[in-house]
Amino acid sequence: MTGGLYLILKAVHVIAVLSWMAGMLYLPRLFVYHADAVPGSDKAETFKIMERRLVRAIMTPAMAVAWALGLTMAISGGLFDEHWFHAKLVLVSLMTVSHGVLMKYKNDFAADRNRRSARFFRVLNEVPTLLMIGIVFLVITKPF
Repeated sequence: MTGGLYLILKAVHVIAVLSWMAGMLYLPRLFVYHADAVPGSDKAETFKIMERRLVRAIMTPAMAVAWALGLTMAISGGLFDEHWFHAKLVLVSLMTVSHGVLMKYKNDFAADRNRRSARFFRVLNEVPTLLMIGIVFLVITKPF
């Protein structure tokens, strides 16, 4: 892969990661407020629309692009031999699992089946943050 193409892919990858993370941090915050809304109320229905659009228009496409370009760059750069990259893959996989968990809660809210408190979602909101911190440290420092 040429240097110019690699840099373009890397830039788009970073944009996708930033977009995915924005959604991963915002969606649980929406859940905090949605959990306190009366099911069926205008407020609750507005949160459903916001959550659905965030997932469909931003989070899931951004996750797919981040994974596709990340793996493309990793293969072309021979990163699968690097131990720090293995650790990063574990954390990114956990971020993807977190994405799936958030989808489950989004679907529960959409069907008016949420049984979790606002406090639960405040704590859940920290999971993507902690994973992101670990991923960034691994990418920047390449400690092993």
